[in-house]
Amino acid sequence: MTYTARDQWEQHFSDGKNFRQVGERERELLAEHTPAPDGGGRALDVGCGTGELAAYLASLGYTVDACDFADSALARAREEHADVEGVRWLHLDIERDDPAPLHEDGYDLVVMRLMYPFVQDRGRVLHGLGERLRDCGALVVITPVAETTPEERRGIALDEDEITVLAAGWKTVERLDADGLAILVLRGPCHADTRAVEKRPTTAHALTGALAIVTDDASRVLLGRSRSGMLELPGGKTSGPEGFAAAAVRELAEETGLVADPADAYVLTMLVDDSHGIPRLTAVVRITAWTGTLTNAEADKFDRWEFFDLHALACVGGVFVPAALAIDSVWPGVIPDLPRVVSYPLAADRPPVPGEPGEAVRLRQAMAQTVIDGGWAPSEPVRDALRTVPRHRFAPEASLAAAYDGGDRAVITRRDETGTAVSSVSAAWLQADMLESLRVGPGAIVFEAGSGGYNAELIAHVAGPEVVSVDIDPWVVRRTRAFLTEAGSGRVTAVEADAAFGAPAHLVPRGGFDASVITYNCWDVAPAWREQLAEGGCLVLPLEMGGYTRAIAFERRGEVLHARRFTYCGFVRDQGQQARPAPVVPLLDGALALRFDDGPSAETEGLEEALRGRRHEVATGVTMGANSYYGSLQLYAATTLSAFCRLAAHLEPAEEVTGIATNRDAPTIIGDASLAYLIHVQTKDGDTPQGKQWEWVARAFGEQGPELAERLVATVRAWDRHIRADDNDQHADPLLTVFPAGTPDDALPAGDVLDKLHCRLVFRWPGRDVVLPGPVERHEADVVAEGV
Repeated sequence: MTYTARDQWEQHFSDGKNFRQVGERERELLAEHTPAPDGGGRALDVGCGTGELAAYLASLGYTVDACDFADSALARAREEHADVEGVRWLHLDIERDDPAPLHEDGYDLVVMRLMYPFVQDRGRVLHGLGERLRDCGALVVITPVAETTPEERRGIALDEDEITVLAAGWKTVERLDADGLAILVLRGPCHADTRAVEKRPTTAHALTGALAIVTDDASRVLLGRSRSGMLELPGGKTSGPEGFAAAAVRELAEETGLVADPADAYVLTMLVDDSHGIPRLTAVVRITAWTGTLTNAEADKFDRWEFFDLHALACVGGVFVPAALAIDSVWPGVIPDLPRVVSYPLAADRPPVPGEPGEAVRLRQAMAQTVIDGGWAPSEPVRDALRTVPRHRFAPEASLAAAYDGGDRAVITRRDETGTAVSSVSAAWLQADMLESLRVGPGAIVFEAGSGGYNAELIAHVAGPEVVSVDIDPWVVRRTRAFLTEAGSGRVTAVEADAAFGAPAHLVPRGGFDASVITYNCWDVAPAWREQLAEGGCLVLPLEMGGYTRAIAFERRGEVLHARRFTYCGFVRDQGQQARPAPVVPLLDGALALRFDDGPSAETEGLEEALRGRRHEVATGVTMGANSYYGSLQLYAATTLSAFCRLAAHLEPAEEVTGIATNRDAPTIIGDASLAYLIHVQTKDGDTPQGKQWEWVARAFGEQGPELAERLVATVRAWDRHIRADDNDQHADPLLTVFPAGTPDDALPAGDVLDKLHCRLVFRWPGRDVVLPGPVERHEADVVAEGV
């Protein structure tokens, strides 16, 4: 009984046939080793057949999802176990179908009984099921073993090598025996860290070969588990005068049974490294179309061939070095910590390669709807872009659920040596909001600073015909180009350069770009961004003001940029010419620090002594409830107060001195050996968030502390009168204009001026004609949540 086709199984169950019945010993071992948690648990029976095991799991106290791809099996299960409560019968092919019917909160127990050997992509399926386990959950595989199974029925059993692979990466593995069946109880993370490994040394003087990159209709990559105990790509040495593309096509057929036309084989790059000191040259060949049925045509060399999800390639164990490097040339970043290689990319003009699982389509629509429901995508062109552009293909290292998270999650794609994120795919709502702010229509040519591919493709989908995307990081640009080739529209040009200088001159349209978007935190507004923007064009950038970031949409009018819209946000930091680390002055042996995000650090002599003295406190009388937005207060203070900075608490003793929570900061102004800062303190508790309340309080140290505190109090009260609104979305924004650096004071409009290196920002806040009892500078936003 080694069926592979669904119709064979349908006929099998329609004819009244069964699997081997669940034995008494199996029942005993399941009850002993995988009891239901107190209060009941949730179990998944994969390949449930006629439902005997599902019914038994329900008797143990589990609520059971029982799935099978054969309708005839499920029909019998429903009939034979009609009196069993707590079982949900699901028509689902666990290997090929969208897993949407499965329980979204995961399972305490997943069982695969007598069906694992029938799975083609075993590694992918096992990894996916493992990801669905709850904490302390178990995945149980019940299977015949080869040594006790007749040769003619070998297809339904696993040998010891396959069992070893199955068990790799799990924290604990229990192997039990039930009347000749192996019961494998797997717990803990199902990850085996990927590592690039070599084969035995060769006696050759040099090595050359071609490796084929092949994907299925869900964009999964084909890998074989070789007898050497590692994963490999199809491929091998060239034969005689054979070219690399032809060799890859030939090897693919010889090893896997899949057939490709040489016209669909593209040599992407030549990789140069060595194996045990022997020079090695590897051609990476991308095959974009194929036919045939996957088989293991060289069983003496490979155990099996499978298609793997790209996001799972970080935890598949050993991968042959050239294969890992070849995969990295197509999807940079999906396999971490690779050895050094020299790459010679070739100008292969090849088409995009389509393909995605049904789950990606469903999750993309759900993500788009979440963004739309949040009010971030009011226009149909932006909505259509969210529903259409395959976000997951520009973040292949992330699971589909992570890639299509409709909330605040950004997918980090690159970190520096300190672990700080330096490149990411931003939260979908923020990308939609900034795209709406660009106000681009069909035919617009757009500049993007900071690459990645997905955001540029969103813009191209809305506007076209061209997006010029510039990034300073060679790795990011290589990755962007690779993903655009695989999944792009052909309307995005990725350029390696410092985006602070704008686009290369030959790519700037006559009259300037219709719109420009900056996708990293900017301390300053680069002159090139204004100069390369068409008159009336829109520039959207995340601008830091006193350390607080807002995505601001500007319209160019001559040499002046006029702000139209503000959005609270945060991005990775600039790495180019404009990168500016904020001056930081440590206090109290590093427990506290003052951050001067704009301008040089002020005189701090005497502050440490002041902080050891008496603390002065003044209540503002301004209160907030749970989920109140106060980002507008931070920005208001940061742009209207002189001597503004931020006081950050880094160590626990700082909280005792200041009341500022560890790893948080507070808007601050400083004077002579004195400072004052704002915090919110809880003044009312309640059983629900709505019953809780906080009040803004100014705290101060030093002789001038009381005066500085009164300045902060006056600022908070002015914010409460003129800026704040009951609706978090209706807080007043300032009128903001940006002038080139060097613009004389008498040429500026009335307002609070913030000077940067390349520009002068003028803020005009509502109510600022009211004289306040002093000055200070700027800071950021947050939301008061329960427990703050």
